[in-house]
Amino acid sequence: MQPSREISRLLEIMAALRTPDTGCAWDLAQDFKSIAPYAVEEACEVVDAIEREDFVDLRDELGDLLLQVVFQARMAQERDLFDFGGVVEAITQKLIRRHPHVFGEPEQRTPEAVEGAWAEIKAQEKAEKAAARRIAGLPDQARQGFLADVPGALPALTRAIKLQDKASKVGFDWNDARLVLAKIREECDEVEEALDRGDKAHVASEIGDVLFAVANLARHVKTDPESALRGCNAKFERRFHHIERELERRGKKLGEATLMEMDTLWDEAKKLEAILETSS
Repeated sequence: MQPSREISRLLEIMAALRTPDTGCAWDLAQDFKSIAPYAVEEACEVVDAIEREDFVDLRDELGDLLLQVVFQARMAQERDLFDFGGVVEAITQKLIRRHPHVFGEPEQRTPEAVEGAWAEIKAQEKAEKAAARRIAGLPDQARQGFLADVPGALPALTRAIKLQDKASKVGFDWNDARLVLAKIREECDEVEEALDRGDKAHVASEIGDVLFAVANLARHVKTDPESALRGCNAKFERRFHHIERELERRGKKLGEATLMEMDTLWDEAKKLEAILETSS
């Protein structure tokens, strides 16, 4: 298989789908905003395949994600903004520019030199992008402030980590994970107070504070909160399926069992998992 030939074929197919009169009606109806959510969805499915270590599925999901890039690039080309080649050129230049320790002089390859150059390179890229926008007559859409370059479209937990991590670089951070744990307890107390007052908006705000603090704890112990929550979701799903399966075996359906019965089966599922973990 020749990657360049396969990419060319993919670009030809996308062009055919977007050709007026002969193309696909659904594809022709799309614009930048309408298909943007699919990029997020496909990226999440890539992560899911990796988490499951399903590498056959991963190949397909990476293809779906690549399609989103090709789709957006095709629409940009139709408006004479840029094309797929421009996308590839941009990331190629960025990779070379951001890795002088690999593609530059030997003295740039020390850990100290790499760390020192990174912030400078990003600042230069930001200035160049702002200049390009001015030349093109586009408004400056950059958010202001030290945290401005943390993308707003990231999943909330991931963005919380990035905001906290960046703030920590100027010393705004806890120096002990246990202090973060104490902050979580404090925030939980504030949720309880909000519940007592019956203020839904305040409750929602305080729950946000709890989640932000939990994300901070995950960062301090070097755990990705998105991965941790996905693992918890999978665990909940497994245990709940055990409840469903056992109730079915007993001739009952979900909704017919008492909470006590389901709690007992939940505990049974936990014990079975513990046994399996011990024996593996």
